[in-house]
Amino acid sequence: MEVGDDWVPCFPEFPNISCWWPPSPWPETLFINIALYSISVLTAVLNLLIIISISHFRQLHTPTNILLLSLAVSDFLVGLLVMPANVPQCWLFGDLLCSLYRFVSDIIFSASVVNMVLISVDRYVAICDPLHYTTRITVNRVRVCVCLLWFCSVAYNSYYFNLHLIQTQENCYGNCLTLLHEAGAYLQLVLNLIVPVTAIIVLYSRVFVVAVSQARAMRSHITAVTKQISVTKTAKKSELKAARTLGVLVVVFLMCFTPLYFESLGGYQSMSNSTTYFIMYLYNFNSCLNPLIYALFYPWFRKTVRLIVTLQILQPGSCEANIL
Repeated sequence: MEVGDDWVPCFPEFPNISCWWPPSPWPETLFINIALYSISVLTAVLNLLIIISISHFRQLHTPTNILLLSLAVSDFLVGLLVMPANVPQCWLFGDLLCSLYRFVSDIIFSASVVNMVLISVDRYVAICDPLHYTTRITVNRVRVCVCLLWFCSVAYNSYYFNLHLIQTQENCYGNCLTLLHEAGAYLQLVLNLIVPVTAIIVLYSRVFVVAVSQARAMRSHITAVTKQISVTKTAKKSELKAARTLGVLVVVFLMCFTPLYFESLGGYQSMSNSTTYFIMYLYNFNSCLNPLIYALFYPWFRKTVRLIVTLQILQPGSCEANIL
């Protein structure tokens, strides 16, 4: 890595082995650090509100919301653990904590990806096979799936971390980056990007086609509408709205994390420190965007936030409140 004349080392006492960074004026550095730490706090707080909302109010104990709860847990951990560690340019906590940090980050990442796939499956069944949705997608089954996805994420990353991962400092101390064997990098690309992204695109393509056809059918319906049909139509509209909302969630997720794996395929050695820093934080920033999407599209989230902030959830029987 070429070092400019005015660059500063992460460890001034060991300039020959330390990573070097271009200096920034202290007002700019202070502003950036405050902004990034504020985003970390906001991410943790917003996702904690989602966790409390779905866990506390029984009306929200639906299969789709259980998946959103699992996603909120991973996003909360990103805001609490992952994002704060990415704020400083230099890693000052040693190789052991760096390895632990990368291991935990990979677990959270894998869980988030599988969550998105399960959300796509949930919407696929709800839109494409609505008559069997309530029997195939139940709260208990979704809870089991969520427990399995977290267990498998921990097991997979533990196995993969031990066999395929090489800790590297890119010939200098101050970076917390990981470099994979070539075979390991391709395996990660296939399992964590190509397979889940393909599944998500295929499922949501089918959902989109069916949703459009249902919308056209409802618009062209000119016969007398009975009460039963009206209720069915309302349910379909609700499912279509949920599909659109979760579609936005999935698209934003893919936009934020895809650059990370496209770049990692070529290895971090071909990237500048600033580029790596930006790509990693872009992925983490997705965890802050998710609850903002909920607030924009879900009225129940805005209502539960008011009940939580005003401490009304502490009242007896508040879990039975009508918030839908």
